[in-house]
Amino acid sequence: MLEIGITAIISFIVAFLAIPVIILIAEKKKLYDVPDERKVHTRAIASLGGIGIFLGVIFSSLLSISLLQNAEFQYFYASALIIFFTGLKDDIIALSATKKFITQIVAAAIIIHLGGIQIESMYGIGGISQLSPAYGIPLTYFTIILIINAYNLIDGIDGLAGSLSLLASLLFATYFYYAGLHAYAAFALGLAGSLIAFLIFNFQPAKIFMGDSGSLLIGMVMSILVLKFITVASSPAAVVPMQSAVGIGIAVLIVPLVDTLRVFAIRMLKGRSPFSPDRNHVHHLLIDRGLSHSSVAFICILANITLLSFAYIFRFMGNSFVLIGLFAFTLITMGILYFSLPKRKMVIHRQYVMSQKRNFNHTSKVIDLKTREEVSAEKLSG
Repeated sequence: MLEIGITAIISFIVAFLAIPVIILIAEKKKLYDVPDERKVHTRAIASLGGIGIFLGVIFSSLLSISLLQNAEFQYFYASALIIFFTGLKDDIIALSATKKFITQIVAAAIIIHLGGIQIESMYGIGGISQLSPAYGIPLTYFTIILIINAYNLIDGIDGLAGSLSLLASLLFATYFYYAGLHAYAAFALGLAGSLIAFLIFNFQPAKIFMGDSGSLLIGMVMSILVLKFITVASSPAAVVPMQSAVGIGIAVLIVPLVDTLRVFAIRMLKGRSPFSPDRNHVHHLLIDRGLSHSSVAFICILANITLLSFAYIFRFMGNSFVLIGLFAFTLITMGILYFSLPKRKMVIHRQYVMSQKRNFNHTSKVIDLKTREEVSAEKLSG
């Protein structure tokens, strides 16, 4: 375990040293994520943290994983390069959703057809077991692209995407280590080390965001890890077999997945593209109710751990039971949080937001969060 653990140390050091340099370069080149009416931050912040995460993951993995013994990783790295540079270009020069979707399909194709990651069974869900390639391959494409976008969309506030990804990567690393798949354990720990370094600079008040270059990359890595976990853990011949591996794997990623599916459904029901931006994500709803970024991140992590515990405790009930319980429990919990917390609207003047776009002001301005009633009271008293 010590040798594999060094992977996390290497990735941490690489990312920790790289990120301050990235922040300085972003400031000089004015490569910022500028606030607008939809975003929750109120000052221009560097959005290239994904570069540090990418460097940490790739550098540590290349040192720790033998491509002679684990040939599939050369294709994982190729996919990572495609996804990373797509996200990086989008961070600097906005890409259309169509172009990003096409590159995700290309990356998924490499993972599936060259990397050998493919869904071949439904593991009893809906009474279905073995899947032919005609069904398994399209389902794998859908799953990979869904997970990539889920982590991209959950990256909306300080510390949230990084914390959820860190939890997942540590869990997968632990399983793969005890299952004897040390290359996958090192891959997961490489991501974990980079994320720890990134979070030091990302927790509120954030000095840098991961950007699409980071969130898309994380989603791609998570798709590989969870699909490999499900395939290995579901096999009776596995060193560490696990009942309801599908349910447990999905539980590890449950918060980003359910939030993305919920938001996509809402958008399509309104006749909009599922990729059109809005403020309906769970972190937006909680922020609009007066919670801090740290509080929202903590709630989401706690919810993820609770749901994972549910999946593990009831794993003997089978995948179908676990999945139905997970999605029902998640939606009910979101509903309770939504309706139980007092609603507070963030009142930010349009003039302030526009001034941020013009001058990229980095001073620490405090934006009061006031209810509509407080604003009305001030107007009356004035």
